[in-house]
Amino acid sequence: MKVAVFRKATFNAAHRLYRKDWDDTKNKEVFGLCANPHYHGHNYRVDVKVVGEIDPETGYVIDLNLLNQLIKEEVHDRFDHRNLNLDCPEFAGLNPTGENIVVVIYNLLRPKLDSKYDLQIRLWETERNYFEYPA
Repeated sequence: MKVAVFRKATFNAAHRLYRKDWDDTKNKEVFGLCANPHYHGHNYRVDVKVVGEIDPETGYVIDLNLLNQLIKEEVHDRFDHRNLNLDCPEFAGLNPTGENIVVVIYNLLRPKLDSKYDLQIRLWETERNYFEYPA
């Protein structure tokens, strides 16, 4: 019997969507206001979904305190109040779009969790825009 467990976390970060090999006109045409050379920020919300069997001894799928600590160390402490383009090596050469950020977060958490768990990440960039990986 598999059960899904969710943990929500937040972080605030700035970023700029652009390609260095494009001029400012092309970047603005493709990325709009998100190509602002002075960056812009979001209050991101991350929903971490872990699916697994209920442990008969504890009644847990996963200890939420442990999951919370993992998210804090791997996501919040790494990205909160940072400029994703300038401060985070994960985005060196990777445009910090919502699509790329959600995959990066997944790739940070997946190796830290036992393989018996399924993992899905949902990243909210705004109240209306969110990204899921895997889809």
